[in-house]
Order: sequence, then structure tokens, then C-alpha cells
Amino acid sequence: MVVHPAECNNIHTQAWLDDSTPSLWIIELHNGTDNRLTTAFITSAIIPALDAVERDWRNSWRAAQTNKGEQGGKGALIIVGNRGQHKFFSNGLDYENAVKNPFFFPNVFNPMLYRLFTFPIPTVAAINGHCFAGGMMLSLSCDYRVMTDGSTRNAWMCMNEVHFGASWPLPFGLIARAKVTDATILRKVALEGHRFTPKEAVQWGLIDHIASGDTEGVLLKAQEVAEAVSGQAKAGAYGLIRSGLHTDVLEALQKELPRSSVALDDAYAKARL
Repeated sequence: MVVHPAECNNIHTQAWLDDSTPSLWIIELHNGTDNRLTTAFITSAIIPALDAVERDWRNSWRAAQTNKGEQGGKGALIIVGNRGQHKFFSNGLDYENAVKNPFFFPNVFNPMLYRLFTFPIPTVAAINGHCFAGGMMLSLSCDYRVMTDGSTRNAWMCMNEVHFGASWPLPFGLIARAKVTDATILRKVALEGHRFTPKEAVQWGLIDHIASGDTEGVLLKAQEVAEAVSGQAKAGAYGLIRSGLHTDVLEALQKELPRSSVALDDAYAKARL
């Protein structure tokens, strides 16, 4: 198990190779009670965990290429909320602090989503509780989504910015359009801020599967999905093909705000460094 601590003891991820299925890696999110996607959490925990998983898989894949004829190179990544609770996958951004930094999206949040859209192996979001706003964007940036069925406690998926007066950054709209193909459902997501129950979410194509039970039930189903598609990584082209499907999303995620003055240039540097 590889643990990546951030700036506080309760902000970290755990990334590990599943002992029962050696081709699966799991990243478990830990940030307080509801896994808010803060600057510290993203830069000091999530990104390093993604790096560790990719490094591990690539080493395995390279070894498989060297040893011709041997099986190897399979792989899939699961992202799950803190397994010690069953209420939140992620409650989204720490919005008040995020909007204070004009470079939060281009320098912090967008690069995380970019990594997921270009990740070299299949990705599965194991949604073990509420999945709001930025948390929903994180889940939509994965290839597959498995969600709790909400039988033991409520769980909603929702983009609620319309309710508190926040506009969507450009990539959000493109990601939503890429993953929500029904215009009526897209309207409910973006313009109505509808709180989708798990049954609604699977019925209307926002998620792929629902799983009964607590977090372990969600994770078990996510492992089943991940194992079924892990072989797609063996040839090494999976991430490249996915990137080709979403060139508009990737282009938007890479855009930065223009630095048109000395003050703005210095603000950019301060946020980046």
C-alpha cells in the first residue's frame, strides 16, 4: 500500500494494488468528513496517487513487453470515497476558497481531470455516497461509474451550481455533454440541478451500475467492472484512444487565463508556486 499524506493528517489518499486481483489499483479518498476537492487535497494527495498508480502499471506493462509471450499489462483504476463512512464519495469543491483563486481551475482542478481523461488504463468511480458538483465532475471523468443503491441511506448525484449562483467553467459543460448524451437529462443536470437518486442515475445513463449494501458492496461491484475491462490496457493504446474521443474536453482543460499585465502575471506565479 502506498499512502500519500497532504498538509494535514486527515487529508490523504491511499493507493494500493488489489491483492486478490493484481491488475487492479484502488485510490481511496480521505479529506475530512465529505472529501471536499481542495487545492491541498488535489495537489498533495490525488495527483501523487495517480502518479504512483500510473508508474506501477507502466512498469508492469513494460515488463510484459520485454517478456514476449507472457501475460501482462492488464490494468484498471478504481477511485472510491473513504471506506470508513458510507455517506460521501465527494461533496465537491471548497467553493468559497476555490473562487478566491482565479487559477484554481486552470492550475489545480483541470489538471486532475485532464489526468483522468488521458489515464492509460480504464478508470472506475466507486460512488459510495453523495456525489455533488466537482465530485460529480470527478466521477464523470472516469470511464465507468458504480453507485450505492441508496437502500441504507440517501445518496444523490447532483450538479447544484444553478442553485447557489455559480457558473460552470467551460470544461464542465464539455464533460457533461460528452458523458450525458440525452438532451433532456443534460438539462436536468445543468439547468435544473436535479438531485438524481441512484435508481434515476442508472436509468438515465449517468452511472453504469448500482450496488446494494455499504461501501464494500459498491467497491466489490466496481472491482468486478474493472476486472472485466482491465485487459483493454494490455496493448497500451487505451488512454490514447480515449484522448482522441475527447479532444475538445482536453483542449478546454489545458486552457489558461491570459496574463495581460504585470499584476496578473505575478498573481499567476503566486498561485502556481
